[in-house]
Amino acid sequence: MIISKDGVAVTNYHVLNGAVSQIFVETNNGITLEAKVLGVDERLDLAVLKIESEQELMPATIGDISRIKLGDEVFAAGNPYGLGITLSKGIISATGRDYGNPYLDLIQTDAAINPGNSGGALLNSYGHLIGINTKIFSETGGFQGISFAIPVNKIISISSEIIQNGKAKRAWIGNFRVKPKRIILNNLPSSILEIISSDDDGPLFKSFDIKVGDMIISINNSTATWENFVFYLNSAFPGDEIALEILSEGKIKKVLVRTEAG
Repeated sequence: MIISKDGVAVTNYHVLNGAVSQIFVETNNGITLEAKVLGVDERLDLAVLKIESEQELMPATIGDISRIKLGDEVFAAGNPYGLGITLSKGIISATGRDYGNPYLDLIQTDAAINPGNSGGALLNSYGHLIGINTKIFSETGGFQGISFAIPVNKIISISSEIIQNGKAKRAWIGNFRVKPKRIILNNLPSSILEIISSDDDGPLFKSFDIKVGDMIISINNSTATWENFVFYLNSAFPGDEIALEILSEGKIKKVLVRTEAG
């Protein structure tokens, strides 16, 4: 998707398939232009390109991600199986999808997305860009009604960082997954995030002996909801500190994690 008149475009990192020396982009009117990679964010599966063109290109109109809600009609654009530009229609099934990975914040839709749709637009009913299609959940390799897109606000934010700095500055505290749960804590029902997997890497795990099964019970003095966790982690810059309360082996640990670039 082209996001600026001077030819900045975005696609999925996996679409490049390792190509770094020579990349070509074919526009809707059949013109082929050369492009170069400005930078990538492998964790988000995002690549930012600069298309070489003597003329201004027509960028997508950016939609307001804050206004989307469950049930909104959406359209997925792409080139499934090389058939040519194709639209499929569906609804927004969920937001904030993550597989328990706090660095993700994906839009889920039931619009048909198949091989060849990657990097294509997810559009609202006004034709405004709200995301780019990135992956599907499938046991067969084909579409099964569960598709995911990277939200456009994250695309714009990460792209701006790559353009300015050559890479994305993302706050990282470790590679792990969590699961929201409700437990009784201090005789009150409480929202917590249980750590369900980890590779024991990163400052949270190396500095504070946190492990699988431990429970995050507060984040920056706020309730340990998934929404708060994603917000604070993705709003931080490398070097910022995040305050966590963690229930480990029946005891509460108060830790101040200094984020690293990741």
